Amino acid sequence: MDTTITLSLPQEIAIQLTANGEDLSRMALEALALQEYRASKLSIAQLQRVLGFETRVEVDDFLKKHGVELEYTYADLERDREAHRQLGL
Repeated sequence: MDTTITLSLPQEIAIQLTANGEDLSRMALEALALQEYRASKLSIAQLQRVLGFETRVEVDDFLKKHGVELEYTYADLERDREAHRQLGL
């Protein structure tokens, strides 16, 4: 089950924030997810799920776009190897 969060903003601020056609809901979701990833409350896999990305590459691109240096640990390598084994690659 998903949780819905409602934000209340003054209309003029909402208009200003979406002046270039941005999706305010998506902006809020990305900001929250990024903050919680930086605080180590979300893993890469959770971040991928929350943001609806299909691949790890999309997550890496998102993090790079937001100035987050990517760390690829030995544990990450082992998870990737196991995923490849399960997929028969």
